[in-house]
Amino acid sequence: MSQWDPALYQSSHSFVWERGRGLIELLAPRAGERILDAGCGTGQLTAEIAKAGAQVLGIDNSAAMIEQARTNFPELSFAQSDVRSIELLEEFDGVFSNAVLHWVKEADEAAEALSRALKPGGRLVVEFGGHGNTQALLDALFAAQDKLGRERFHPWYYPGIAEYASVLERHGLEVRFATLFDRPIALEGGEQGLARWLDMFGKTFQITPDFVRLVEEYARPKLHRDGGWTMDYRRLRVMAVKI
Repeated sequence: MSQWDPALYQSSHSFVWERGRGLIELLAPRAGERILDAGCGTGQLTAEIAKAGAQVLGIDNSAAMIEQARTNFPELSFAQSDVRSIELLEEFDGVFSNAVLHWVKEADEAAEALSRALKPGGRLVVEFGGHGNTQALLDALFAAQDKLGRERFHPWYYPGIAEYASVLERHGLEVRFATLFDRPIALEGGEQGLARWLDMFGKTFQITPDFVRLVEEYARPKLHRDGGWTMDYRRLRVMAVKI
């Protein structure tokens, strides 16, 4: 998760934060509040939260992303930290996380750390890949792994509503709102869109030209349309309160 390319992220994958702006409305940050942006990337949504007058700390596991965030928004506070090992205790009125927690298979560790960082009565607002996310892509990835004699694996955690609500409740977080919805995204780059997506988000798959060619071949019937690629995203959006 730490081998990110900030330049590629900002140039070809802006949908990650552009589609996350609506999540800020659910967070509803207020002036004077302390907010933690867990998995802040290059800082665009951190800056949006700060516009409300909140004091925001952005954290990310990637040193490269944090460096770019500091360059983008030198007036804001950023720190390198793994979401599973946040050591801040009851410091925040709100914890926000967009498009991050599907990378953390140790969901209980992450939920415990996020809950620990919240003040009693504080709110957790998160959105990430939910049950069924990128299913057509996963089918193509597995088929390519089979064809090349590789062991099947994928690096993501895609829970349903009930599963994730149980995780949060185990760590003192009461779910007040949860929804699972489709969000297909047309990838930038035309015919190269899927290859670029894999270069950004699929480095753990041992990306080789043969592997990419096979993934494109198997994914084409479901994900290729109008001269480009559309990713079959499904998002889980949750708001919970620390009790």
